[in-house]
Amino acid sequence: MPMLGLGTWQNDDAAQCAESVETALETGYRHIDTAQAYDNEDAVGEGIARADVDREDVFLATKVWLSNLSHDDVLETARESIDRLGVDYLDLLYVHWPARTYDAEETLSAFSELYDEGLIENVGVSNFLPEQVAEAVDVCDAPILANQVELHPLLQQDDLREACDDYDVEVVAYSPIARGAVFDQPEIQEVAAKHGVSEAQVSLAWLREKGVTAIPKATGEDHIRDNWESLTLELDREDVDAIDSIDETSREVDPEFGPWN
Repeated sequence: MPMLGLGTWQNDDAAQCAESVETALETGYRHIDTAQAYDNEDAVGEGIARADVDREDVFLATKVWLSNLSHDDVLETARESIDRLGVDYLDLLYVHWPARTYDAEETLSAFSELYDEGLIENVGVSNFLPEQVAEAVDVCDAPILANQVELHPLLQQDDLREACDDYDVEVVAYSPIARGAVFDQPEIQEVAAKHGVSEAQVSLAWLREKGVTAIPKATGEDHIRDNWESLTLELDREDVDAIDSIDETSREVDPEFGPWN
């Protein structure tokens, strides 16, 4: 799984979404993330088809929404997602939230069936707490590749990252620049000024230093390229320590059905 991807949440203008995906792939991205709930799988698929990149070189992920997590609904809606995306398989399929119709054994047995059929290459979970990750690893016949959660310098999730490491589950960060809040954080501003880069690049480089995959959303070419350039930024120990010292807990995505509520 490439450690930098393009997130497409709220990118629901079909033409813009397709163009963003095409631009990202032409820039060098090879990881594209979407979800049933984003209502843009058709456009994401169009962007992939238009880009001069082989399908096999693209790591494509989508997520099953919380109303579709019964066994039969998973099987049906996952196939519908594959059809909308215009592909033969998914590189990664996530449980979007452990809520509403989610039942670990029933839901994940369907994911295992899709895995055995070759329709998905990997199983993922999203917004799972450590104990929910442990349960998923225990009950799912297929290995759990990743847990996608909100993670950034203002919500560092140390305990969750440690738990995922214990279970050999990778961590994927959504909202990795805290919806722009990192731009106003003094510690990040100082590191950005030191290296002559954007605060977004600092946040993404910090996540990479932590072994976390980031999927920042971006629509315009400038932001897509700025995020991509974070891959060339090497933070030193002083930089990482300064960001680690940020003593804030700012959760940007906090629905009432979030498992932490």
